[in-house]
Amino acid sequence: MFVYNKDVKLEDLGNGISRKILAYSENIMSVEVYFEKGAVGALHNHPHEQLTYVLSGEFEFTIGDEKKIVKAGDALYKAPNVMHGCICLEKGVLLDNFTPMRKDFIV
Repeated sequence: MFVYNKDVKLEDLGNGISRKILAYSENIMSVEVYFEKGAVGALHNHPHEQLTYVLSGEFEFTIGDEKKIVKAGDALYKAPNVMHGCICLEKGVLLDNFTPMRKDFIV
């Protein structure tokens, strides 16, 4: 299956955050998440494993008890049910990959 980014609608999540749901199956999902400077990805957790790749920008991430700054080219792993969130320090885009896919993202 091919997904062309230009054909995927940008979904406004509010508060300076939007996303594009890219390719997915029952087992895996890729999502681009766009952040304006100062936008906050609130602390949350979910039962999915998550890998995040920083495409652009700069973010302060909290994963569990750790807080670190990441930039373009950095990657993060979030284990199932571990609290995590971020603050966007410089406008940017994250590529999130989930397993299994996030059924709650599909409307």
